[in-house]
Formats: sequence, structure tokens, C-alpha cells
Amino acid sequence: MFSEYGWPDVWFVRGGTLDEPSSVSPDVHIFTKSKLPWLELPEAIPTFEIYYERSTLWPSASNERIEAVITHRNTRASAK
Repeated sequence: MFSEYGWPDVWFVRGGTLDEPSSVSPDVHIFTKSKLPWLELPEAIPTFEIYYERSTLWPSASNERIEAVITHRNTRASAK
């Protein structure tokens, strides 16, 4: 499954499996503001009511790639 978030240049890919669901665990929980009260989230995994600052959670290589996409996108927009 993937999300685009309005940028066709960037896809956020979600990993998972139906065969062995316990073999994959989340690294962050987002949009928890709307979660149901009976849903308990593990304390060891960061949670955010809405979203998070990617520069603080993403690995540096991921931040470098997204910054390159943003720069390229802005350069393309300026050239029009």
C-alpha cells in the first residue's frame, strides 16, 4: 500500500504482511488524535496526534533524498 500526499514525485510505501503479521512492527504511530479510546498503543513506539517533524525521525539518507526531491520540484516550478 502507498500514499502520495499530493506529490506525485514521492510515494510513502507501507510495509506489512498477512502471512506473518508479527514479523513487521511500526516505527511510529501518526494521527492518534482520532484513535478510539479502547485502542492501546505500545509506549516504546513514538506516537503523534497529527503528524511529526520528519527531520527528527527519518534517517539522514531519507531526509537527503526528500530534500533533493523538494529542490528539484522547486526548480521545475521556478522554470515555468
